[in-house]
Amino acid sequence: MVPFETYLEVAKAAAREAGRLLGENYGKRGEIMYKGTVDLVTRFDRESQDLIFRRLSDAFPDHGFLAEEGLSRGGASDFRWIFDPLDGTTNFAHTFPVFCVSIALERAGSTLLGVVYDPTRDELFEALRGKGARLNGRPVKVSGVTELGKSLLATGFPYDVRTSGVNNVREFGDFVLRAQAIRRCGSAALDLCYVACGRFDGFWELKLKPWDVAAGAIIVAEAGGTISDFEGGPFDPFGGRALASNGLIHEEMMDVLRGADRGGCPPEGRGLP
Repeated sequence: MVPFETYLEVAKAAAREAGRLLGENYGKRGEIMYKGTVDLVTRFDRESQDLIFRRLSDAFPDHGFLAEEGLSRGGASDFRWIFDPLDGTTNFAHTFPVFCVSIALERAGSTLLGVVYDPTRDELFEALRGKGARLNGRPVKVSGVTELGKSLLATGFPYDVRTSGVNNVREFGDFVLRAQAIRRCGSAALDLCYVACGRFDGFWELKLKPWDVAAGAIIVAEAGGTISDFEGGPFDPFGGRALASNGLIHEEMMDVLRGADRGGCPPEGRGLP
């Protein structure tokens, strides 16, 4: 069997190469297409996806693949790569420098590794199950903040925020009144990595896709954090909901989310449409 470290090294190389492609084209005008009212895609999303797919499929031809821009391919083995070639497309298109490449590998439904590369800061986050999390080769760990009122949180809003009542607005309002501050950066993968290295103390978001969170989730877990669904149940990258924290404020965050549900946000409406 191929050592898991080999998978990680190939993923890191692919992420860095795709990141260079994005960095070289950052700020250039290109064709922008809309998948929804506020959900856009650029040709660089697709070029990055093609590059990553080529590198990974050449190295591991029997693996499966799932990626944002319509890539879904089964494999002869029980390994599957789940990746986002450009997480933060809206930021990229508007030349707001918060975007990344996110790559995860799962085996029979269990995530083995995650890599997130931010080309604008040359920051590469990585984790291998049971081996800890790192940023540019150095170990990272979650923060030690113990109170929600002293925490810095992160979140995002779903692409159907204009048309669906299940849109994170109520939750955002409730957390604004409880946390020290909230940031909305536009990249779930980076938000999770920032929880892992202590820049954020917690993160929540709904209607997420697996390629948004698969890599970041294992990085949080390996950095000593906690990641779950909104009720504290096991995290599922296909479940649509992610609650991540340093573990110390997790219960308080769940209390806020439960309060938002009581305020009229239907829990059955959360998750993937």
